[in-house]
Amino acid sequence: MNYECLICQVKALQKRMDKYQVAEKKRNRLVSSMMKEIATIDLAKSYSPEITRNIIQQLKKKSKVADPYQKEKDESNQEMLERYHEFKRMVEVSKNPFETALRLAIAGNIIDFGPGHDFDIWETIEQVMNSDFAIDHSKQLQESIQKAKSILYLGDNCGEIVLDKLFLETIDHPNVTFAVRDSAVLNDVTIKEATEVGIPEVATLISNGDDAPSTLLHRVSPEFKAIYDSADLIISKGMGNFEGLMDENDPRLFYLLMIKCRVIGEKIGAKKGEFVVKRSTN
Repeated sequence: MNYECLICQVKALQKRMDKYQVAEKKRNRLVSSMMKEIATIDLAKSYSPEITRNIIQQLKKKSKVADPYQKEKDESNQEMLERYHEFKRMVEVSKNPFETALRLAIAGNIIDFGPGHDFDIWETIEQVMNSDFAIDHSKQLQESIQKAKSILYLGDNCGEIVLDKLFLETIDHPNVTFAVRDSAVLNDVTIKEATEVGIPEVATLISNGDDAPSTLLHRVSPEFKAIYDSADLIISKGMGNFEGLMDENDPRLFYLLMIKCRVIGEKIGAKKGEFVVKRSTN
């Protein structure tokens, strides 16, 4: 983890306390406690999503709000569902349905209610449909999908999961498992939201057994880890999942994401705002 990730965590504290409606009288002591914890973090051994998870756990203890992002999650899913047939039509009339569905799925990754992420999904879709990928291993991905007997798809945010569903419909693979967070964290998808948008129609839906906004292999459930270890192909959606898996050197693993910060861009080899389809070992 980079020191800038810690600065980002500190900047996000105010917004997160507001979202969890933490009482003003509790905030001084809470921030002091969090800052002490942040000061002891070993950057070489830590993952930013795990720090986020730990901070949110402390906020939950001081709050009666179980899921402060539920409204945004529901609205983003509903907005995308209302345009679903339009997106599906784009794929159906495309000369390359796989590429079109893939680009739409990556465009959906801009839907993020985390700190500092203002977005216009329609503008982003236009951009990604007409831009070259900064890193483009999409042909390798397509070949791997065709060869794989089993696929594990790591979901990320609400809203974009509607376009993940369209991508999975397009590849039409008979053995896909779609993994989500075990409980509410930021606007990440859980079993509840994935079920509401119809993911079980295209994949077997499971929880990864953890409540970090990522896939952290040292924290996930044994059941999820067994599926992860046995999958022929792993598709990792979004920056949060990338942060948890970026040190893996696994040819089964492909990252699909939009770069949302400079630090991650430097790590993966692309600039902020660019789109990436990257195989882990390339």
